[in-house]
Amino acid sequence: MHPNAHEIVIFSAFLVFISMMLSLDLGVFNRKSHAMTFREALLWTVVWIGISFGFYLLLRFFGNQLHDIKDIPGIRESMKHFHHPIQIDGLSFGEAIKVYNINISLEFLTGYLIEYSLSVDNIFVIIMIFLSFNIQPKYYHRVLFWGILGAIVMRFLFIFLASALIQRFDWILWVFGGMLIFLGGKMGWEFFSRKNEDRIDTVNHPVVKFISKFFLVAGDDTGKRFWIRRNGRFYITHILIVLIIIELSDVLFAVDSVPAVFSVTLDPYIVFFSNIFAILGLRSLFFLVIDVMNRFHFLKLGLAFLLFFVGVKMFFALHISTTITLSVILGILVFFAGLSLLVPVSKIKS
Repeated sequence: MHPNAHEIVIFSAFLVFISMMLSLDLGVFNRKSHAMTFREALLWTVVWIGISFGFYLLLRFFGNQLHDIKDIPGIRESMKHFHHPIQIDGLSFGEAIKVYNINISLEFLTGYLIEYSLSVDNIFVIIMIFLSFNIQPKYYHRVLFWGILGAIVMRFLFIFLASALIQRFDWILWVFGGMLIFLGGKMGWEFFSRKNEDRIDTVNHPVVKFISKFFLVAGDDTGKRFWIRRNGRFYITHILIVLIIIELSDVLFAVDSVPAVFSVTLDPYIVFFSNIFAILGLRSLFFLVIDVMNRFHFLKLGLAFLLFFVGVKMFFALHISTTITLSVILGILVFFAGLSLLVPVSKIKS
């Protein structure tokens, strides 16, 4: 299915909305560099989750408008093309549309939950990057903002390229599924073997060494600027280097998170929407995680089980309803969050 004019209009409207929200975020609410407080982070987290839930409701009642579906054959074509796990035999058009909209809204919600959960692991890496490069907390938000802009562009390219490959080569689903199973096992192994690095070697990091070959790097505190000019010479700052490292880290995380969402739905628009809403909530979630990161010490193991589950589902082409998939993922996250609260860190380390 090639994008039609209706899909392009809706997708463009979505991008305009996201651009407006990001402009308000940086240009109005966060014009002055400052360290976001826990209360402020909690408020913004609630706002972004609320906006995401509002989009879920929009799909719940008007999801068929995304692909301009107006009749039963249109629903069946979408079901065949995107492998929606629903049955509409014997239903009227109104009843079938209701079933269809409920399913794609749940696909969005499930994809959003997967992406949002995996973002926590991404946040741990970002925290480590900030601490290793001694970035001041008041500049965190600025770096994350521009990092998210880059992530949106990269996710767009990755998602629609992956969708094109999936539509052309069915065996890509096996590759993605096997990769998720491997990554889930690797994440579980890292949890039990305690092979997580606490710091990054800022001198010998490949990105730092590569950039230093081609650009002058300012060694002192340059505030929030990404580059400066001194005595007619161009310098890049540590903040820009950190931003580049974060962007590259997000590309690596997209390798597991995007295929994970494709295990729920093959509709690239739903995958993109769920990814972007999760990414937009990343900044506020970042400041929340800084405060509570030590409380949910079993979360990484939970994410390993999550990746393993969706990997098996994709690899073996299991036709599991979206409702059951969402329930299993919620169950995994709730179980390991509860286990983190019941079992203190001291018992794990002993």
